Amino acid sequence: MPRFAANLTMLFNEVPFMERFAAATKAGFKGVEYLFPYDFPAEELAKQLSTHGLTQVLHNLPAGDWGKGERGIAIFPDRVDEFKAGVTKAITYAKALKCGQLNCLVGVMPQGADKKKHHDTLVSNLKFAASALKNEGIKLLIEPINTRDIPGFFLTHTRQAIDIIAEVGSDNLYDQYDIYHMQIMEGDLARTIEANLAKIAHIQLADNPNRNEPGTGEINYPFLYEFIDKIGYKGWIGAEYKPKTDTVAGLGWLPK
Repeated sequence: MPRFAANLTMLFNEVPFMERFAAATKAGFKGVEYLFPYDFPAEELAKQLSTHGLTQVLHNLPAGDWGKGERGIAIFPDRVDEFKAGVTKAITYAKALKCGQLNCLVGVMPQGADKKKHHDTLVSNLKFAASALKNEGIKLLIEPINTRDIPGFFLTHTRQAIDIIAEVGSDNLYDQYDIYHMQIMEGDLARTIEANLAKIAHIQLADNPNRNEPGTGEINYPFLYEFIDKIGYKGWIGAEYKPKTDTVAGLGWLPK
């Protein structure tokens, strides 16, 4: 059975953030992830992980002004210095949290913008970040996201991610495969995961159409768990969904 990590940005919102580590442990999770750690001192987060025996599975590079709708800055030619500074900051946190992989949200392309210019900037930034993270023993990931939830997001399909990974040419750049996002954008989940398994370093889940817990929508998760085991996936699966009601009440999907 795959290893499941609780996404503390989306789960256990019934309690303050720093109390979610204990809640995740009590619910049976051994790993956690969340969008960003940067609002908290790294030593406080590390203490929560240590106290509750949790593995920090993943967090994101700084992604711009989240409150203003920014969802990454890696595609913007005029923000390269900001991106590089964010990589340095993310490495500092990842090392303190013993986090072995960081995800890069690439950003939303402005309407009418030059796609090639943004693509070339992204490739250049990923070359820098993949190298910097490799020096620290940390994997770099990129995540395709659906355009229903984030209109205009630059990276939207698995094939696009794999092509960018090939263009960057680093052995330290991987795909973060989000089952929910890719069910919306392309479907054919099992075949796509299997075909790209060598470049998938992390998987996330939620059910479609409402991004609630597995078992509330159209995706056959029991089949996928077995299939992912069968093909030899060794990474974590992040539970990144919106609980339909209470987090704990909705954990019936979690294999014991």
